[in-house]
Amino acid sequence: MTTAWHEKLLGGFKRTSDRLIGNLAGLGSARLDTDTLDQIEEALIASDLGPTTAARIRARLADGAFERNMEELGIRVIVAEEIEKVLAKVARPLEISAFPRPHVILVIGVNGSGKTTTIAKLAHLFTEQDYGVMLAAGDTFRAAAIGQLATWADRIGVPIVRGPEGGDAAGIVFDAVKKATATGIDALIVDTAGRLQNKRELMDELAKIKRMLGKIDPASPHDVVLVLDATTGQNALSQIEVFKEVAGVTGLVMTKLDGTARGGVLVAAAEQFGLPIHAIGVGEGVGDLRPFDANEVARIIAGVERPRNG
Repeated sequence: MTTAWHEKLLGGFKRTSDRLIGNLAGLGSARLDTDTLDQIEEALIASDLGPTTAARIRARLADGAFERNMEELGIRVIVAEEIEKVLAKVARPLEISAFPRPHVILVIGVNGSGKTTTIAKLAHLFTEQDYGVMLAAGDTFRAAAIGQLATWADRIGVPIVRGPEGGDAAGIVFDAVKKATATGIDALIVDTAGRLQNKRELMDELAKIKRMLGKIDPASPHDVVLVLDATTGQNALSQIEVFKEVAGVTGLVMTKLDGTARGGVLVAAAEQFGLPIHAIGVGEGVGDLRPFDANEVARIIAGVERPRNG
């Protein structure tokens, strides 16, 4: 990745990294006895990495470590290595692979998660890769969502299929698939309603969209991507649980990894659910959503700078 992207990652994970370094401060100078290992494990959990990852790091540190001291940097290097193992399994960019086209991506998430903006950023990413992209405004519950998506479509220069507020979402998606097929579009990205408080209604609507898509192409939708807001911390994990049940999530995008984000939840989500994490967002610009390098992100979270030739 470019230096500019690396700098954005450093800024995006700054709160997480500072918190982890602060939580581990002073623990590396002590003998790694049971009490110190307990403190390290608690520090890792407090940094939102999740109990499973924290327990595994503790176990690795405990393995033969009781008779020696370890510098704090050495502990953070091990933390980085273990985080990388978790993230490497799930760092998987979205691929436009469906044939026949279009490749249909349903994008879901609670209102306020950055879902609509993420759709625009994904569309931009695909256009950079020379794919033809179309958007479908399937969140008909909110007029603002339709208007916002249309504004983004105009800004990045891709077509959009939309209908009135309160319109039939499945019908709009059906029209979009037909138009995408007729015009040779590679990727159709579909916005959907995010009103979790009406879980049954949301489930019914998504099921209707999926049934309609399945009649056109049994393999469609090809991806069901959940957008998560990193600033919500552990609450993001409960959202994954609910949306897996409601919508059959196939992958994740983590947004709002800015200076206020609790980025350790990226690791906890990867560990707990094992779903592909297709991209992370570290800014408001249309180019600020990208697939990520597990090694780079792990070293940044742990406060271990990645070598420039590494």
